[in-house]
Amino acid sequence: MSFETVSTPAASPVPSHRSRIHGCLLGGALGDSLGYAVEFEAIGAIRAVFGPDGLRDFAELGGGCHFSDDTQMTLYTVDGLLEALEWANSGVAADTNACLWLAYLRWLGSQGVSLPDSAPFQPPRWIDSHEVLRHRRAPGNACLSGLSTGQMGTVYRPVNPESKDCGTVMRSAPFGLIPHIPADAVYKISADAASLTHGHPSARQSAGVFSLLIRSLVDGGGLHEAAGVALAQLQEGRLPKGEEPDPALVGRLTAALRLAPEAATAGLLGAEELVRQLGEGWAAEEALAVGLYAVLATAPETTAAAASPADHFRAAIGVAVNHSGDSDSTASIAGNILGAHYGERCLPADWLAALEAPELIRGMATRLVAVTGA
Repeated sequence: MSFETVSTPAASPVPSHRSRIHGCLLGGALGDSLGYAVEFEAIGAIRAVFGPDGLRDFAELGGGCHFSDDTQMTLYTVDGLLEALEWANSGVAADTNACLWLAYLRWLGSQGVSLPDSAPFQPPRWIDSHEVLRHRRAPGNACLSGLSTGQMGTVYRPVNPESKDCGTVMRSAPFGLIPHIPADAVYKISADAASLTHGHPSARQSAGVFSLLIRSLVDGGGLHEAAGVALAQLQEGRLPKGEEPDPALVGRLTAALRLAPEAATAGLLGAEELVRQLGEGWAAEEALAVGLYAVLATAPETTAAAASPADHFRAAIGVAVNHSGDSDSTASIAGNILGAHYGERCLPADWLAALEAPELIRGMATRLVAVTGA
């Protein structure tokens, strides 16, 4: 399969790394929040409430909605990375995956789950002071059970060895936001962190590939180019030695990249066909494929429409939300991708006004900007 490299138009401003970090985290939270309102609803029920086009705007929810565990865990991913980078900047080497495990354990405690006796104690950090993170927002069972073992899961000693739900990929955008480390390190850090809760290769590989996609966008790659780089990571033998590409992940990503350009002539997939072709999003590879399709199929270069970044964001999130499946995870992934690509300029102002706890999300983004020198 060949991939078209789409360059940013000359007239479009190149977003700063700071803007991409803020855009990625805020964009993911916006998609998550709109999708969370209908996460467990079938498309028929969504249409019955919001009309034939489904849920398209926060105004239809009375002005706002809560974000889910997807945003909570994404922010705790940021915090784990922050701690590792803070140690590194002070001249002390730290185990990045251990920092992430400790951050996720603090998230587990915030969900009203008693930490196992074997879990190490860690003093609270700034993120832990926010009440909104102590609200239980339909956390994934594998995330809860994997962390509750008190064991630090690894690729070679995984917890939940058969689990491949989307609880890994939905939290993994921050790994792609760290500058100055090689792409293979981005993949490894992300995939290792996925192994803390999920043992199936698809869960691990989906997280790693998603992080690489974000990294490619942050480095200035176009949307189609970044998608091609992500798939090439699987198809061209770039995985760690001895690891084979997961067939389900390759199949779903290939389908998303094949179907997205067809929107220019055949129109967008309907919600039912979207699920038939790419899945409902409960599995890691399905969530990544649906989010990626939503972004690429609504891109101005695909539709030939003179859409603004904010118009593209609204359209992509609309596709990612409205189906019978894991609407918050698929939409959060789409929001992460577009925020990393465009920076903050793609985020609709009226949607930002409806977002829950923006000071927390911006606060974590600002801390990541500061510690990475972005």
